[in-house]
Amino acid sequence: MYGAGETLTYAAQRLLTSHSLAREFSRGQISKPPFANETAPPSDDFKRLQAGGFREWKLSVDGLVAHPASLSVDDVKRLPVRSQITQVACEEGWSYVAEWIGTPLVEVLNAVGVLPQARYVVYFSIQPDWWESIDMADALHPQTLVTYGMNDGDLPAPFGGPLRLRVPRQLGYKSVKYVTRLTVTDSLKKFGKGLGSASPEGGYAWYAGI
Repeated sequence: MYGAGETLTYAAQRLLTSHSLAREFSRGQISKPPFANETAPPSDDFKRLQAGGFREWKLSVDGLVAHPASLSVDDVKRLPVRSQITQVACEEGWSYVAEWIGTPLVEVLNAVGVLPQARYVVYFSIQPDWWESIDMADALHPQTLVTYGMNDGDLPAPFGGPLRLRVPRQLGYKSVKYVTRLTVTDSLKKFGKGLGSASPEGGYAWYAGI
């Protein structure tokens, strides 16, 4: 029953609001420190990259693309920039409003040449069990960002730096921290348990639109 309800919700959202925007806030509405949901450095490998100023951090882009790539943080920063003030809406209560600075995911995808049969983008954290996916409607949406800045500064490591995917039209757990890989695909069945992401494997919904 819950699976059918999720599918109906997803279908209705895509039919009625496929081009809608998440609410954007004014600078005066940015949440005051301390912000919610900080995380500690996730691994020794992360700490090593952090100690080097993330100069060796790579974002690989593969799958159904014409030109697979391995991008440094500086490479990402050379792409067109967008900033937005949106809310991380967490169903567990860790919600806050912040400014996010980065490049739209669509710019990364344009740079590698997405093939026509693409239906989803799967994205992976440096944390091996943390991965998510979105359909092309969200992947190509102008508010979906590969972020590297927050509130006029670099994106702090506790909030996902150096690179975090921000999907403001979905609940916060879809905005994965410490992103190292993007895979463009026509099917989600070959990833994990075939449920689309780590979230439904842990009891959450794959589609978490708000």
